[in-house]
Amino acid sequence: MQIAHSKIPGPLVVAPKRFYDSRGFFTELYSAKALEQADIKDVFVQDNFSLSTTVGTVRGLHFQIPPHSQAKLIRVSRGRILDVAVDIRRESSTYGQHVAVELSADNGHQIFIPHGFAHGFCTLEPNTEIVYKVSSYYAPQAEGGILWSDSALNIAWPISKDAAVVSEKDAVLPVLKDLAAVF
Repeated sequence: MQIAHSKIPGPLVVAPKRFYDSRGFFTELYSAKALEQADIKDVFVQDNFSLSTTVGTVRGLHFQIPPHSQAKLIRVSRGRILDVAVDIRRESSTYGQHVAVELSADNGHQIFIPHGFAHGFCTLEPNTEIVYKVSSYYAPQAEGGILWSDSALNIAWPISKDAAVVSEKDAVLPVLKDLAAVF
């Protein structure tokens, strides 16, 4: 398993090694030992699954506030996404900056998103399946988010604002400048 730092401190790109033969391949999707060696100490308590049927579906940018904040380990089991993590740690030198990584079933890459980041993605293929681990259970009272299309974030989404498929809830999230200091 190869683990690489992203352009800002925190998020890590995880690339499990694949062992190919005439039948296909084998890969180790998760290794607590490998993550611990990369200084990831989070214990994952739940696996989540998301299916997005339409290309251009945007989910996020979501987070949970402390003490229910979540670290996430995200992968794609079918299809392809642009996955985005935005630093919302107010005292961070990279506050408001983001990391964007293409994850797909074909490349097998994953992204680790630590506490203090908002997370979202845009589907690039139909019927895309996302599987992710979280370090804290869902707590509706701790739910938060940032508007995915906030121009101040300067995210190069692969879809126009008008063509995106977005939930009513995500469409009315606040922009970063209106976000209270939660981390």
